[in-house]
Amino acid sequence: MEIDGDLAIRVETENWQTHTGIRAAALRELVTRIGGTGDRYLVVQRIPDIPDVFAQVWHEEGGDYRLEHRAAEEAFFGTALGDPGRVADLLTGWARQETGWDTGVDWEPIDLGPQQEVPELPEEVREKVERRVRERLRCGYDGRGSLAEIAEDFLTGGDHGERPVSKAQARRLVDRLWLERLAEQECWDDGATDPDRVTRVFGTLDAAGITAREDFACCRGCGMAEIGAERAGARGFVFFHRQSTESAAEGYGLTLHYGGFDGSEDTTTAVGHEVVAAFTAAGLATRWDGDPGRAITVTPLNWRKRLVG
Repeated sequence: MEIDGDLAIRVETENWQTHTGIRAAALRELVTRIGGTGDRYLVVQRIPDIPDVFAQVWHEEGGDYRLEHRAAEEAFFGTALGDPGRVADLLTGWARQETGWDTGVDWEPIDLGPQQEVPELPEEVREKVERRVRERLRCGYDGRGSLAEIAEDFLTGGDHGERPVSKAQARRLVDRLWLERLAEQECWDDGATDPDRVTRVFGTLDAAGITAREDFACCRGCGMAEIGAERAGARGFVFFHRQSTESAAEGYGLTLHYGGFDGSEDTTTAVGHEVVAAFTAAGLATRWDGDPGRAITVTPLNWRKRLVG
């Protein structure tokens, strides 16, 4: 699968780099690069991420390339190849979901051993955790790993005991709800959603010298304290925090906080006007009276943010 010529994948490397929506040529470069200390493997997931589906390759200088892919919980296969170009071609075919991408290779099944038994959660615990995970799923910014941490920690130390949800229970619950949300997305129109438009506006503002961050920090206070570290030469900033994301996902509009890095009211006001103009140009309505001490609200919004992973 490709989006505007880019592969619908996310690639993570041993040296902590992440490459999202890259082209086939860039994927080939990553494959041929790996092999040195601290940079020996790639893990590739689809966008959106699908539980138990990924590909990965391991290579150390002087050795073969170990290519593996998992198609389902109990369908895991691997092979050894000497040609990085062949590995890159196979990964590209996998990314594009081409029919027969895996033919011509001697794949060996990988034994994962006995599967762990995961007990069901008590109904009261499950309902509470599901409610919280669904809230974050509607927001659309968390990957499966982050959501599993949320599910595991949500009721920790409360009335249900010290750790009522295990890691395995959290992962299973999140994967089930994740797949439900992906099925919902299939019914959405193929065109740009309101969150897509918000992302594009933020990209435009960021390129114009205004540091723009989505779902940034937990609240306004933390966001204002942390945004300075994101400055990178920008003259101003705009962000919305996680509580604001949740509010938008519930249908209450999106609250934007903004300002100038020089701390002046004039710069803050100018940044506010530029933010409003960018949203207006994107066809999104805003409410703001021009007061630099007041937040900007983007509303109405139909918050359908597609999951990535």
